[in-house]
Amino acid sequence: MPLVLPVAMTKVTSIQSPSAVLPSHGYGRLCVITRRATFSASHRYWLPELTEEQNKELFGLCSLIHGHGHNYEVIVGMQGLLNSDGMVINLSQVKQAIFSEVTSQLDFRYLNECWPEFNIDNPEGRLPTTEALVIAIWQRLITYLPLVSLRLYEQPNLWADYLGNAMETFLSIRTHFAAAHRLARPELSQTENEEIYGKCARVNGHGHNYLLNVTVKGDINPRTGMVCDLNKLQAIVQGIIIEAFDHSFLNKDVSYFVTCVPTAENIALHIADLLKHPISEIGVRLHKVRLEESPNNAAEVFPNNYNLNV
Repeated sequence: MPLVLPVAMTKVTSIQSPSAVLPSHGYGRLCVITRRATFSASHRYWLPELTEEQNKELFGLCSLIHGHGHNYEVIVGMQGLLNSDGMVINLSQVKQAIFSEVTSQLDFRYLNECWPEFNIDNPEGRLPTTEALVIAIWQRLITYLPLVSLRLYEQPNLWADYLGNAMETFLSIRTHFAAAHRLARPELSQTENEEIYGKCARVNGHGHNYLLNVTVKGDINPRTGMVCDLNKLQAIVQGIIIEAFDHSFLNKDVSYFVTCVPTAENIALHIADLLKHPISEIGVRLHKVRLEESPNNAAEVFPNNYNLNV
């Protein structure tokens, strides 16, 4: 007796576009995904063409002969169109690429001796700074993964981002200050201010433990591997911002906020205005200021043009 197929099954074989009947699983839609990985490694900042005193002056404690180490964290950003399985790329491929090309080669290693680009005895070698390392990791992963961004944390208060633009990297530092403020426009009455700002308009103010991220960008030095002198960057932020803002009542102790309401947005903008020129004098551009007023509130300012990937 001949086999008679159900009508529904015979129809499926004649359909031109599977998406007309079968679920698409997001096929063809653009998405960015991230994968986190960690490794522990040591390094030393020391250039053979410099004297011991010059190395100490340039690199400080990072020049000590036995080196020092970090628990690194890398965030791999990938972008692409979803395939028929609903993925940009199979996570197994991502994990394998990161393990084989990065973490298995760097974990519990001395970075100065891991990869050829960090051989400082070679005139073209560079130091394994955070900025240089994030570029080197990108160069090893780009063959296997659809990279769109890469972030490398050396520690919670220091990290570098790379977007694949030649030698240009972004370096971020994080610091903090405690300050009080009152949200009130001087030209308005107390009642009017309370209608706008609520409890934040109370006469005696209130305070926050502010977290401040400062991001700069520029090309890394082909020898030092640095986008700028980190000590100088930290000193600029400390001297201009932290010394003036920490343990202050912003409305009264910082002249700018006597007439300008110190919202998180205005504080971030003022910080960017104060930092832009001094930072340019150390050879980099101020890219972003991020001010976290609380775990729930933050403001970001891009003095030039923004890039939300960083």
